[in-house]
Amino acid sequence: MCPDKKRWQRLLENTKTQAALVLSHSNRFYFSGFDSSSGALLITPEKPYLIVDFRYYFAASANTEGFSPVLSERSNLISAGELAARHGIKSLAYEEGYVTVSAFDDLRKIFPDAELVRASKHMTAMRMKKDERELRSIRAAQELADKTFSHILNLIRPGVKERELALETEHYMRKMGAQKAAFDTIAVSGPNTAKPHGVATDRVVKSGDFVTLDFGCMVDGYCSDMTRTVAVGYADERMKKVYQTVLDAQLTALAGIRAGMTGAQVDALARDFIENAGYAGYFGHGLGHGVGIDVHEAPQFSPSCTEPVEKNAVMTVEPGIYIKDQFGVRIEDMVVLADDGCEILTNSPKELIIV
Repeated sequence: MCPDKKRWQRLLENTKTQAALVLSHSNRFYFSGFDSSSGALLITPEKPYLIVDFRYYFAASANTEGFSPVLSERSNLISAGELAARHGIKSLAYEEGYVTVSAFDDLRKIFPDAELVRASKHMTAMRMKKDERELRSIRAAQELADKTFSHILNLIRPGVKERELALETEHYMRKMGAQKAAFDTIAVSGPNTAKPHGVATDRVVKSGDFVTLDFGCMVDGYCSDMTRTVAVGYADERMKKVYQTVLDAQLTALAGIRAGMTGAQVDALARDFIENAGYAGYFGHGLGHGVGIDVHEAPQFSPSCTEPVEKNAVMTVEPGIYIKDQFGVRIEDMVVLADDGCEILTNSPKELIIV
């Protein structure tokens, strides 16, 4: 993905600095469009630099637009410091949320003449609002996830192991064109569905189980994330009641979400519904989170989020009810916030499916 020049220009404008140093993987990709396990960006008004070691230099030279690749023969920070000195940089934005105490000491030594300005909140704020190019990638990733759910439904049956479902989910996404799974697939059954982030095991699916699949993939560097819970063979009345409560809570939240609401206000739409239905204490996580380059990123739909969530944020909406040692239900969609509501990106069916 080619970088957007306006992004690094806005970063310098927002931080009111002469230059910015970007070290974290996700932010490096956001500003440069180049994916590597290590590297650094030094953004100056005259020229932005992509600093990499020998492993990535030739790829960076061939696959970046706007950034000048720099081969680092010692360390990325030292190379960035030399460039900053060449440009006479007196103020430098940096990611305080990424830099350790010892790394901060290194920054002060390598950039002795520059005022260091914290910039993590500015980078986070920029990434929360997705542009059309980012939305295209996220939509493509979610479309692939929806296709994967349709495929995996044919494999859920008594006798299959959780690990087999997780493996086939990730294999199918890769086979259909995903770069990789966005995270380790959750495929749990029976009592394991009561664990919100349960790990796939060798447990064999049985008739009368719920099976919860939580998965997503990456396309063009952007993630998708969805969850569906299905019943195997049959669902008793209690299971049906819990499922319908979760579904109605999600539909209530989806109908009420709009840009400008705080994360706590959105969370309360579903949480109040679940508690009023008699399941207080059984929904122990936030209603949702941002999705983009990282599958979990700002902002959040949670009781502690008091900041407004802005237009074009991509969020999950994933209420759940978890009854220890018995079963759990979670239903998760991705949405894009708009002034008058939200666009639902997830198209897989949500009514209770019995396979």
